[in-house]
Amino acid sequence: MDKLPIVLDLAGTFVFALSGAVAGARRRLDLFGVLVLAFAAGNAGGITRDVLIGAVPPVAVADWRYLGVSLLAGLVTFYLVPVVVRMRSAILMLDAAGLALFAVTGASKALAHGLSPVTAVALGVVTGIGGGMARDLLLAEIPTVLRAELYAVAALIAAAIVVVGQMLQLPAAPITAAALLACFALRVTAIRRGWRLPVAKLDEAGDPVKPPTQDGG
Repeated sequence: MDKLPIVLDLAGTFVFALSGAVAGARRRLDLFGVLVLAFAAGNAGGITRDVLIGAVPPVAVADWRYLGVSLLAGLVTFYLVPVVVRMRSAILMLDAAGLALFAVTGASKALAHGLSPVTAVALGVVTGIGGGMARDLLLAEIPTVLRAELYAVAALIAAAIVVVGQMLQLPAAPITAAALLACFALRVTAIRRGWRLPVAKLDEAGDPVKPPTQDGG
């Protein structure tokens, strides 16, 4: 059980790095660009978490394994890009898994450093969405978290389960499993059914849509 957090963190790093590398390959970046996207997607959330809780240098910088799994994901994607890109559904599943893994590890690490439950939940969300935001910003795109189906909400639920479980002093393994499954299931279901938060209603000119009057005008 002592090794569970690092295993989950490295697993999340790999799957997010893979999604970053795929995004870079689709934009026809060179090998260096793909590797940069892989590292940013895989580690930005964790680095942000560690800086905010004062765990410096961040583990993604201090531990060579984080760089190693990120580069591995980037190289696999770069040299097998036709195969990887065709696996769009699998990549979405991996992204959902990475979101769950990072939300859980982010909240757990925040609690381990003595932060309050609310802050721990917030850092779980930050850890989960940070890598994707860094990836999208580097590609000059609107971050997925701002437009995708229940992305941050799924991370929020996973982090909350971890925090509540630890507050109730429940066994770590079942709570971790429940949080991972809840986040993954919600994210995948949201993708398949198109669930999303409400968006502002604007017309084609970008002006708010006015409700019709009683006379139909």
